[in-house]
Amino acid sequence: MLSDIEIANAATLRPIREVAEQTLGIAAEHLEPYGHFKAKVDIAYLASLADRPLGRLVLVTALSPTPPGEGKTTTTVGLTDALHGLGRRTVACLREPSMGPVFGMKGGAAGGGYSQVVPMTDINLHFTGDFAAIAAANNLLAALIDNHVHHGNELDIDVRSVTWKRVLDVNDRALRQVTVALGGHANGFPREDGFDIVVASELMAIFCLTESWADLKRRIGDIVIGYARAGQPVTARELGADGAMAALLRDALAPNLVQTLEGAPAFVHGGPFANIAHGCSSVMATRAGLRLADIVVTEAGFGADLGAEKFVDIKCRKSGLRPDVAVVVATVRALKYHGGVALADLATEDLGAVEAGMVNLRRHLDNVRDVYGIPCVVAVNRFPTDTDLEVAKVVELVESAGVSAFPASHFADGGVGAQDLAKGVLQVLDEPSPYSFSFTYPDDLSLTQKVEAIATRLYGAGLVTWDARARRRLLRIERDGYGELPVCVAKTQYSFSTDPTLVGAPSGHELHVREVRLSAGAGFVVVVCGDMMTMPGLPKDPSASRIDLADDGTILGLS
Repeated sequence: MLSDIEIANAATLRPIREVAEQTLGIAAEHLEPYGHFKAKVDIAYLASLADRPLGRLVLVTALSPTPPGEGKTTTTVGLTDALHGLGRRTVACLREPSMGPVFGMKGGAAGGGYSQVVPMTDINLHFTGDFAAIAAANNLLAALIDNHVHHGNELDIDVRSVTWKRVLDVNDRALRQVTVALGGHANGFPREDGFDIVVASELMAIFCLTESWADLKRRIGDIVIGYARAGQPVTARELGADGAMAALLRDALAPNLVQTLEGAPAFVHGGPFANIAHGCSSVMATRAGLRLADIVVTEAGFGADLGAEKFVDIKCRKSGLRPDVAVVVATVRALKYHGGVALADLATEDLGAVEAGMVNLRRHLDNVRDVYGIPCVVAVNRFPTDTDLEVAKVVELVESAGVSAFPASHFADGGVGAQDLAKGVLQVLDEPSPYSFSFTYPDDLSLTQKVEAIATRLYGAGLVTWDARARRRLLRIERDGYGELPVCVAKTQYSFSTDPTLVGAPSGHELHVREVRLSAGAGFVVVVCGDMMTMPGLPKDPSASRIDLADDGTILGLS
């Protein structure tokens, strides 16, 4: 089989104006083209659709991720193509890939095989410049903070309390902790600082939760950059930074429209980390899709304990959106991994391990149905090493848990390989839901109680413990009036616990919070657990070593 980039490079793409007009009814005058195959959709046009009824929302999530990968984005695209092929007006809503993982360990994030969004190289690299705009706005605020202190510090900012970091879209461990303003008086006051990757910036989370230019500027103004020496929070608005930052993001806020390999429309817009933020594409794009199409297929990062939880408790809470059905992606390989099989042995048939690993998937299904109140189906994403007996075993186990399971071969076969899955999704959409949508916790709980609710209800934890500094920070955030905000738990994606080696469905474990961060503009409080980092490093053999440019200008090696 051809590689992902070979498949993408060989594809015949339709002009994006044609895709917009024929699949979503968007006239060319409402597009801002970026070449022939990608465009932004005018925000004023989208605002004019406010009276249209919303379509149905399908959320794609997964069991706890494993090193081989489960193909959540690939499944999102394959399901979109299958629904499109069945004659349903369907649009996919995906996050924009970060170039850190593209050149690091993970590679690209435009799907895979014959279920991709294209142009794949553009999407995985600079795309329409959204991430560059977010980096510029983020770093403008950082520069304004240091400039304010240098020119007299009228707000009396305690430079030791500044929490706003600079960002770039590259994995670079050497920049996690730095000292800035060295070189004498003319260069400012020396202080410790650091860099995050762009997708970990609070500004990225704001970008993906906002719904208008006015809302964007308000949220930016609410950003707390640190504290004055008297103890009160200092905001970006007080620094006079909100207007200029919003101006830098004006054009980026318009959703990006591309297409799948089979010509279905796809919005690819925004890309917050699914740990430090909510890990979903933008509300702007999701709502646009719901007004333009009958069905929107979107995904949330990582497993249902992280991405789906944040989709529900942050994105849905803030926007009023509600998923009509969830698709939980599972693979034979992942179930065997959670059943105790070593990575090197996953290609060997092992029905016992499949059954043992079902504890992980079963907990996710229980969370989706019983905690979030969303009806669900399971997509069994097939890989070449899966045997028919193993796939049949997965279907049997899932159905014994009261959920329908549909093997899908969209990676190799495109949309036709996901048609059974698409029909299963349509069946759930056509039936009254036996569940009532709900959040994991109500707004009026304390921040501590919200974290405990997530830990005990979703993770199976026995208790939550706090680093003393994290506890003090939490109390200060509540004292400053932010206690009503939802919480965003940052932990390893590989386990229900904070230990990535604890696979399956551990219970009674301890969730230890080592750090607390306020994202006042985005509207949530981040609690960091375990060894989570917001500036990844490159692996020993990074993907960058395999990416190349041919003499004819063709980009090679992207995956």
